[in-house]
Amino acid sequence: MVKREVLIVTLAAAILMSPQMAMAYIGPGVGAGAIAAVLGVIGSIFLAIVAVLYYPIKRMLKGRKSKVAKGSGDGEPAE
Repeated sequence: MVKREVLIVTLAAAILMSPQMAMAYIGPGVGAGAIAAVLGVIGSIFLAIVAVLYYPIKRMLKGRKSKVAKGSGDGEPAE
């Protein structure tokens, strides 16, 4: 009796996993939308990384410029 149940389960799994023709059409709009979505996600990750790194670099450069301006106290513009 157990062998029969194993055989039925094995046959059912084999039938369900066999490839079949899909008979479906996906238009070019779906492909373009998928590409746009992927590029949007990649772009947002890139912009998030740039935004996180931009502020500390900007502060560092601003601090460097103010030190140069304070160093030349003779009234002449820094070169």
